[in-house]
Amino acid sequence: MQVVCVIDDELSVRKGIANLLRSAGYQPVCFESGENFLASPWRVQAACVLLDLQMLGLQGPEVLRALNGERPVISMSAHANEQQVAETLALGAIHFLAKPFTAEQLLQAIALSLAEQP
Repeated sequence: MQVVCVIDDELSVRKGIANLLRSAGYQPVCFESGENFLASPWRVQAACVLLDLQMLGLQGPEVLRALNGERPVISMSAHANEQQVAETLALGAIHFLAKPFTAEQLLQAIALSLAEQP
């Protein structure tokens, strides 16, 4: 079972995405901050990372810089503008999802991210 890490500071978002991922056959591992994720062993074990761009503490772009392309990352945000989306894609995010997104959009982005990996 592939591990998908969810990094979002909103508990309801983490729970909802985790339930969806479980039902789709993934193993979700959730983090409330970029700092917690980067300090965890899941950083190197995740098949894919779902990353909120605007959180308390370390912001999404800073987490992307720290990961430096070592994992496929799907960035997500309810408040990102075109410049922020372009920046996250330039920093290595494979996809961007605007919140709210559908279950189908999320699962398709994950499938595409995993398929693009060597």
